[in-house]
Amino acid sequence: MTKDQAGGRPALMAEPTRALSVSTIAFTVCFAVWTIFSIIGVSLKEQLGLSETQFGLLVGTPVLTGSLVRVVLGIWTDRKGGRLVYTLTMLAAALATFLLAFAQTYEQLLLAALGVGLAGGSFAVGVAYVSRFYPADKQGTALGIFGVGNVGAAVTKFTAPFVMLAWGWQSVALIWAGALVLMAAIFWFTTKDDPVTIRRRTEAYTPKSLLSEFAPLRNPRVWRFALYYFFAFGAFVALTLWLPRYLIGVYGFDIATAGMVAAAYSIPASVFRAYGGTLSDKVGARVILYWTFGVSLLATFILSLPAGDFVVQGINGPVAFHFAISHWAFIALVFVLGFFMSLGKAAVFKHIPAYYPQNVGAVGGLVGMIGGLGGFFLPLLFGVLNDLTGIWSSCFMALFVLVAISLIWMHTAIRRMERRQTVTQPA
Repeated sequence: MTKDQAGGRPALMAEPTRALSVSTIAFTVCFAVWTIFSIIGVSLKEQLGLSETQFGLLVGTPVLTGSLVRVVLGIWTDRKGGRLVYTLTMLAAALATFLLAFAQTYEQLLLAALGVGLAGGSFAVGVAYVSRFYPADKQGTALGIFGVGNVGAAVTKFTAPFVMLAWGWQSVALIWAGALVLMAAIFWFTTKDDPVTIRRRTEAYTPKSLLSEFAPLRNPRVWRFALYYFFAFGAFVALTLWLPRYLIGVYGFDIATAGMVAAAYSIPASVFRAYGGTLSDKVGARVILYWTFGVSLLATFILSLPAGDFVVQGINGPVAFHFAISHWAFIALVFVLGFFMSLGKAAVFKHIPAYYPQNVGAVGGLVGMIGGLGGFFLPLLFGVLNDLTGIWSSCFMALFVLVAISLIWMHTAIRRMERRQTVTQPA
């Protein structure tokens, strides 16, 4: 074995591993910051006397920003490189999180929340950055591992309640901001530019026009992937934000216990994303999505059933009975839902570099943006439905409709493609 073979090859293999590892840790910190309002929002709701709709808007506002900037950050990453864009994104989000600690009114909190949401935009940056280090047959696994950074929501759920109870919600904002600055420094000094960015420095490279970057977004397939992600990721974020409030309102949990349960939900719904990426590489993303939507349809249907007292006419007269999902059954069903959402998130992003290898930033940014918008609009919708119907399980009724539409559209599109392939094949 030559010196180059002995030393050069491991070095080449180490760079993708380092890029993936540090990017995943950075995304974990970003996600922890991005979901900070799921915990401090409960305290702020009581402190400011917010309605359910106002609470939903507050916890969803960071998700709105983090979603809307994903297309821009994805394209910027394609053009400038992920190392620079990732670092600047984390520093900007850290500044907004620091200023959050000094907000005093609801309007000021909303303004700060817009800046905090920049942390969520890091997903589009990381996807474009990490994917350039891996070949197509490994990208599902790599991006699945990167997506494990969703576990940052669990970090916030586990630790923020205790920090808040000990020192107040402002301390949560200050500590989380400091962690983000530290992570930005670690990322900058331990990673290298991706291979595409390095190659462009050594050869004549003319950046594509901005218009051409957006060209793939005209394809209906992109928007279909976006709908899948609206459920798989958007509903995951929405439930991560909403579960503490739901558990307190329905089952009477205290904030610490509700936060722990919501964190426990976030962990499998994040960690198994890596497994979803591996399965997508092995059996195909389409199969994984069928399982995701099928199981989710059943789970959301059961969870949407409201508690109630019923009277039916029996053989010997009226028979009364009570129906309610116990807190243990609820937690089990939500964990199942989170597990299959986790697989689905990885399957969606397995599709993107396969179909759009030259536009991962733009397409991934759009799909990520739509998914993130689910994390904004769904908590807001949950609050509105609570105010309008007075039924706690109305949030799962909305999710049932969403997953049903996703499954029907996917199956219809697949059947249409199969018919076209049959027609074009020679007899």
